[in-house]
Formats: sequence, structure tokens, C-alpha cells
Amino acid sequence: MPTLLLVRHGRSTANTEGLLAGRTPGVALDDRGAAQAAALPGRLAALPLAEIVTSPLRRCRETVRPLLDARPGLTAHTDERVNECDYGDWTGRKLADLKDEPLMEVVQAHPSAAAFPGGESMRAMQTRAAEAVREWNARVERDHGADAVYLMCSHGDVIKSLVAEALGLHLDLFQRIAVEPCSVTAIRYTRLRPFLVRLGDTGDFASLAPREETPAADATVGGDAGAP
Repeated sequence: MPTLLLVRHGRSTANTEGLLAGRTPGVALDDRGAAQAAALPGRLAALPLAEIVTSPLRRCRETVRPLLDARPGLTAHTDERVNECDYGDWTGRKLADLKDEPLMEVVQAHPSAAAFPGGESMRAMQTRAAEAVREWNARVERDHGADAVYLMCSHGDVIKSLVAEALGLHLDLFQRIAVEPCSVTAIRYTRLRPFLVRLGDTGDFASLAPREETPAADATVGGDAGAP
């Protein structure tokens, strides 16, 4: 099955202002975020991307724009299921003000029980995103082959929940995972299990290019030798 690159959007104006942007329309990348997005084509230059999927929000669409410009043969498919969590009444509020909300303790310690007032639950967020990945895995494999690599640009909590799902971790543990703006997390799916091969990486990805020999579905005892 394919390898999925999960890209968190570049740093946004809401990130620098300490706001919980959620699904607020029009939130753009700041100058640093734009620079991060501009560097993405070079970081992924060695990888033959089969498809690009993105959240509908502006900051994600701006993040993949330089990549699309560099690869005119690709178009971005928008998928609502990898949209930001719907934080409901928390949307647009300062994170510093939210830290004293009783629900914040639940979000941090027991996120599987967290449901945002007027929004969605974190469990529902994970379920819809995982469903999207399963469907895109099947579509990419059908159209491009089992060794294909594709990219999905989404949001921090969504990506963390997908990593937890891939690792078989309970959602209550997903707050132990961190992904920086414009970081790339890579998950290689196989018939038996997913392999997390990069987490929150901000460097080069040439070693993830498809190899002549198909990677084994079994984990290497003692650790893999890595890319040639």
C-alpha cells in the first residue's frame, strides 16, 4: 500500500497571535509560514508524488501552492474530512484564556472524552480523518500502484490523531505526539500494518523515495539498515 506524507500547514498568523484558529475562514500563513511552504518543493524533490490532498482551509492551500507550482502535472484534491477540528465556541479565542477552562484538562488528559461546545468531539475528528486516509490509500494504490507516495496537508490535532491511529495508540495518548508547522510525517502502509517512518520531520526526505526492492511487511528485529 502507499506511503502517506502528512504535512502540517506552515506557521499561520493565528499561530503567532496565540489564537485557536479552528475553522475560521481566511487565516493565512505569516511570513515564516510562507517561507516554510516555499521550501517544501525542495525538501520533497526526490519523491515522485502521485496525489496531493488538502484541507479546505486557506493556510493549508497556501502551504501546498509552491509544491503545485513546482509540479504542474499535479492538482490538489480538497477533502473536508481532513479539515481542522471543529472547536465550536472555542474558535478564535486566545489559547491563554482557554487554559483555565475545565474542558482543557479533559482535552489534555482524556481527549477521547473531549467534545467542544458547539463543535465536534476529538474522537469524531480522528474517525473522519482515518476514514479519509483509508479511502485515499485504496484510491492511490488503484491508480498509481502499491509503491506510490502521496501527500495530505492538514492540521496539528488531525495529524497527531492519525499517527496515534497508525501506531495503535489510544486517542488519550495522542497529546504525547508533537508536529511542528510545515513538518512532514510519513506513514508507510502495508497489508499487515502501518509503519511510522518519519514524525514531525523538518529536513530532507530523499531516503523515502521508492526502493528497487519492496520493503518487507515485517518489522526488522534489531532495527532496519535504512536507505542505501
